Amino acid sequence: MTSPITRAIVTGHTRGLGAALAEQLLSRNIAVLALSRSRNNTLAQRYPQTLEEVELDLADPARVAQWIAGDALSRFVDGAHSVLLFNNAGMVQPIGPLESQDAIAIASAVSLNVATPLMLASAVATASTSANDRRIVHISSGAGRNAYPGWSLYCATKAALDHHARAVVLDANRALRICSVAPGVVDTNMQAEIRSSGKEQFPLREKFEELKRNGQLVSPEQCAIQLVDFALSDVFGEVPVADIRELTQRG
Repeated sequence: MTSPITRAIVTGHTRGLGAALAEQLLSRNIAVLALSRSRNNTLAQRYPQTLEEVELDLADPARVAQWIAGDALSRFVDGAHSVLLFNNAGMVQPIGPLESQDAIAIASAVSLNVATPLMLASAVATASTSANDRRIVHISSGAGRNAYPGWSLYCATKAALDHHARAVVLDANRALRICSVAPGVVDTNMQAEIRSSGKEQFPLREKFEELKRNGQLVSPEQCAIQLVDFALSDVFGEVPVADIRELTQRG
C-alpha cells in the first residue's frame, strides 16, 4: 500500500491480539481509531497524537448502530487515501453443548462476533468514500472452517465472517478489499479461558493445554506483525479467506 495517508480502525484493542494490532499500526505511524468497552492507558500514553479511543459496548448492536449514525467515523477517515478495518473483538463463550447454552449468552456472542463486524464493515465502506483503497480484515479462526465439540457458537460465528468475505468479494468493488483471516493459535486471555473450561464443556481442552505446555502458541505481538504486513501487502484481498500460518509458510 503506497497511499500517503493511511488510517486504521481496530476493535477490542485493550488486550491480547487487539492491543498488539493497535500498537503495531501505531508504531508504523498509522493513526488508529480504537473501539472497545474500556481504554488502553498504556497505548494512550505512548501514542497520544495518533490514537483515538472510543468506549463502546461492541456486544450491543443498538449502541454500535447509534455510534455509526454519528460523525466520529467519517471524521476519522476524512482525507485518508487508505482505510483499514480490523474486526478483532470477539468471544469464545458460551462453551458447551447446545442444551447448556443460555439464550442471552448466545445473543451476546452473535452480536459481538457477527453483527458488529458486519455493521462496521458496511460503515467503513460508506464513510470512507474519499479513500481509493479500503481494506477489511475479519479476524476469523480455524474454528470457522472445522467443527469442534462444545464450540458450536464460536464455530458458527467465525464461519459467518468467512462467508461474509466470500460474498462481499462478489460485489466487485474495486476500491474495497476484504479477507477473513485465521491468525493461528495465539497466546491470549481467550486461550486461558479455553484451558480453564471443563472437559464436559470442551472435550478437546487437553489439546490446547498441550500447545501451551510445548510453547506452540504464537505471541500476540508476532501475530500482529504478520497480520499487519499481510493487510498492507499487494496480495491482500486476492483470496477472501486465508490462514496466516499458510501465508507465512508460502512467503
